[in-house]
Amino acid sequence: MLLFLLQDEELAAPFGSFMEALPHPGFIAIHSLLILTGFWLSRHTRSAGYPAAANGFLLFIVAELSYITYHAGLTHFLFAHIVAEVCDVLALGIIGLGLTRRTGVPPVVPGAAQHR
Repeated sequence: MLLFLLQDEELAAPFGSFMEALPHPGFIAIHSLLILTGFWLSRHTRSAGYPAAANGFLLFIVAELSYITYHAGLTHFLFAHIVAEVCDVLALGIIGLGLTRRTGVPPVVPGAAQHR
């Protein structure tokens, strides 16, 4: 199988080639929507008392900007893709760890009356 994958011949993609019909501005619009979503999530996560997780969403925005650099013709696809993947995995880790620590909220004491 590995030898088959290492052959220099062009292979047709088994699925997804229909995406080539979408022009680059369409992809830029999609990634821009994802950036707006990440910004919205960052603001709401920060206001809920999770600033570290909010920073993870900002790193997601950096990943989306990396994809836009490819569609704008500024970088090569593989470069933009690897930068975005590294940012995405770091963002996922930061969001996950950030959601374990809430700031600005008094601790919950078992057995005590809680003020809301």
